[in-house]
Amino acid sequence: MTHDHDLVLRPTPRQVEAALNPPPGRNGGDLVVETLAGLGATTVFGLPGQHALGMFDALRRSDLRYIGLRVENNAGFAADAYGRVTGEAAPLLLSTGPGALTSLAALQEAAAASSPVIAISSQVPTAGLGGGRHGYLHELRDQKASFRDVVKSVHTVRSQSQIPSAIAAAWESALTAPHGPVWVEIPQDVLLAETALPVVTPMDAFPEDVVPRPELTAVAAELLANAVRPAIIAGGGVVRADAAGKLLALAERLDAPVVTTFGGKGAFPWEHPLSLQSWLEDRHTTDFLEDADVLLVVGSGLGELSSNYHTFKPRGRIVQIEADLGKLESNHPALGIHADARIALQALLETVTERHDETAAEQVRTVLDKVRARIDAQDLGEERRILAAVREALPTGAPSFWDMTILAYWAWSAWPGAMHSAQGAGGLGYGFPAALGAAAADPGRPVLAVSGDGGAMYSIAELATAKQYDLPVTWLIVDDGGYGILREYMTDTFGAATATELARPDFVALAESFGVPAARTTPDTLTADLAKALAAPGPSVVVLPALLKMFAPTHL
Repeated sequence: MTHDHDLVLRPTPRQVEAALNPPPGRNGGDLVVETLAGLGATTVFGLPGQHALGMFDALRRSDLRYIGLRVENNAGFAADAYGRVTGEAAPLLLSTGPGALTSLAALQEAAAASSPVIAISSQVPTAGLGGGRHGYLHELRDQKASFRDVVKSVHTVRSQSQIPSAIAAAWESALTAPHGPVWVEIPQDVLLAETALPVVTPMDAFPEDVVPRPELTAVAAELLANAVRPAIIAGGGVVRADAAGKLLALAERLDAPVVTTFGGKGAFPWEHPLSLQSWLEDRHTTDFLEDADVLLVVGSGLGELSSNYHTFKPRGRIVQIEADLGKLESNHPALGIHADARIALQALLETVTERHDETAAEQVRTVLDKVRARIDAQDLGEERRILAAVREALPTGAPSFWDMTILAYWAWSAWPGAMHSAQGAGGLGYGFPAALGAAAADPGRPVLAVSGDGGAMYSIAELATAKQYDLPVTWLIVDDGGYGILREYMTDTFGAATATELARPDFVALAESFGVPAARTTPDTLTADLAKALAAPGPSVVVLPALLKMFAPTHL
């Protein structure tokens, strides 16, 4: 009997000839870029350094498109966003030591948000591996140890023949649910040495599906079908699994209200009669979810933000579908189902019986009316008007990327639909470089980035990147003269703020010095100015001087 894989592994005469006569002038770096191209990569991000030059020289001989950022951490944010919007693995090329370590915060965000980033770093020459102190520039005693606690998997290469297999294994790891960043390191001499190995041919590195146990989905279907007050919490795992359609079908079959977490925005239609939207920092929402007799949690670990700062105390039965074993039942006892959200939701759709509840939509309206009344009772008209102005200016389907700033905190709860933010790990500086990564994935549509003035200072250098590659990103900088959210936290807690006030540049003049068009706006002209910038080709900056406030929390 002839098996399909026997045919795949049998080279053709032309392949044999090409393998026996590889083109001259190739090095270990060529094996890296050939492997990436063979796995399906088309775009790589990064920043060169002394030990990594073999990889970057090889880019010159490849068809891969290179987007070079000015800071390694920003390159990591760009790769993260590319992975989020495409669902594909995003290669990130880095140098040794300081260059590698500077990417750590971005890789932490990629891990928290389950973004498939393939970080490939150089290493000191092979003779320096093993924990000694040989005096090489950029040398660390154990470089991979700095990454092991952050990424999904670590792969060290010691010879050229290991390069294709190591990168393919990393690729498969990054794309296996839950997605996440991986780390590959290759010594400088391995990258620079001429190679006689054949050109790497296209290959498949298919991730294994994370399939639910059928006996568990059978129990879950029975619980949901017989529930009196079912409810659903939809997290980022639904978005990453492209399972929004299946979630909608299940919610409608069960007449179950759905709330989306901040990382799961876009998982459920915002204006749907069963949509509780994303008001997770509101006690009315928390009370409603606590009252559910069966709560289906899909693609969320019910962490700090998704549980109203761990004040959520469910009284009913929880069914949790989660691809990350570390998050399964990590915060609440549940019928834990280890599975990819899309596959598990399909299993439920195939087994659950329909239930009808004519009061479900009315219950949702009641909760949202209470939330609206609470916000209406606070003096927050300006904040709501500014967020609405941004939403009005953004073209339908255009992605947005938000830094950790007060307007983003508002957007987590109030933005109607999908958005991307750094709330996974919570580091500053995410918005603008992430938007550049998304624009690289689809240069034909505009992308919005939103930062405060404090977070913007992390990313100013990337105005040069935006200009160099003519990426269609409009950067809205809300300038309140400091770290606004920390100012609020400290004032509320201590009665005064310390270390939150910032000297800052004239952002309009600074952007223009990079050759990037910029404008200063007001709340009254924001929609028009932002829409104009988004409609223009290439990068742009819009600066909004505004002192915003957060709505009062209701954790208790």
